[in-house]
Amino acid sequence: MVNNRQVTQYWGNFCALKGISPATPYSAWAYGDSPEMADELAELTRRGIKTATTSAADLYESDEPQPYVGEYNLILDGHQQPVCITVTKVVEVVPYDVVSAEHAYHEGEGDRSLAYWRQVHQKFFKAEYASIGRQFNEQIPCICEVFEVVYVF
Repeated sequence: MVNNRQVTQYWGNFCALKGISPATPYSAWAYGDSPEMADELAELTRRGIKTATTSAADLYESDEPQPYVGEYNLILDGHQQPVCITVTKVVEVVPYDVVSAEHAYHEGEGDRSLAYWRQVHQKFFKAEYASIGRQFNEQIPCICEVFEVVYVF
């Protein structure tokens, strides 16, 4: 998890506003594989256009928790600065080739089509799998999350 003063302060402000303990677990992270992608996707999330995301279940480290319903996520931009906080509402694990057009639409990227989703996610997942010496295939287990923005400062 990113640990900087801005993240801690942002989380503390959210907790004070919502009346929850600052000790409540949360994850702080940025989307994608570049600062530009992180900026773009964080802004789509902040604006409520991006309300879903997908990750490859195989790529989580053994000590890294997978997404779960009720999880708070502090979304960072490409400079690791807080943009908003989301809470996960739905988590479903499905093979890559079964991810739905509805889920692709809720990801909010490009033209929001399943074809666009497959194009960008296949490229991303191929690179991620290659980085750990594995090969991407269309049956990899994907974690499809749906979330809502609960805080923007």
